[in-house]
Amino acid sequence: MEINFIPLQIHGDERGSLIALEESNNIPFAIKRVYYIFNTGKNIRRGLHAHKNLKQIAIAICGSCDFLLDNGSERVEIKLDDPTKGLLIDSCIWREMYNFSEDCILMVLANAIYEEADYIRDYNTFLNEVKNV
Repeated sequence: MEINFIPLQIHGDERGSLIALEESNNIPFAIKRVYYIFNTGKNIRRGLHAHKNLKQIAIAICGSCDFLLDNGSERVEIKLDDPTKGLLIDSCIWREMYNFSEDCILMVLANAIYEEADYIRDYNTFLNEVKNV
């Protein structure tokens, strides 16, 4: 499975750093939804789903967490700990986030608004879906 990181350019000087996120520039889709996850216990697993159509970029803007990405035939584990890299998560990828650092703030950009019908929340259903794609 190919893992794609989106490099995010740092702008800054002695006053600090800034990263701009712009659709169709450094974000390869129209941004329809932004959310962030924080105050997650170290032993908690989040995600545990895939999306039929949604594409996302995850950025650890503070701290770190681990990702398990699964396309139905291959599983890859990644540590996300650099606010200058966005992890591109395509549709039909099972994702689990875990091992959150105490200070982790994980921001996610999505190409569509929340739609429950787009979620695949059962792993066996996910496997059946990707076999039929």
